[in-house]
Amino acid sequence: QVQLVESGGGLVETGASLRLSCAASGFSFSNYAINWYRQGAGKERESVAGISSLGNNTMYADAVKGRFTISRDNARNMVYLQMDNLKPEDTAMYFCYVYYRASPHWGQGTQVTVSS
Repeated sequence: QVQLVESGGGLVETGASLRLSCAASGFSFSNYAINWYRQGAGKERESVAGISSLGNNTMYADAVKGRFTISRDNARNMVYLQMDNLKPEDTAMYFCYVYYRASPHWGQGTQVTVSS
């Protein structure tokens, strides 16, 4: 079965950096685009970044452009989200996502908290 396991979250100060990781299994990883989403307290889940199956195309939400970088390692079935210059508004639970066999699949999430 599809498994997505996020890690790397934590409590940091404004301006700090974090790198989130997503370990994937249960599907042909290198054939699928992967996305990062986030959900703050009392807010709707929103797309943060996405990367194509081969890693040659990426997309970012306007709120994170220039600060976040998504990447992947198809040999290791891993996706990363490098987050620099973090702001309090980046505080949220961050989720890894794949749309596989006509179904959405989510990880359990990793919490990122940015103090002001």
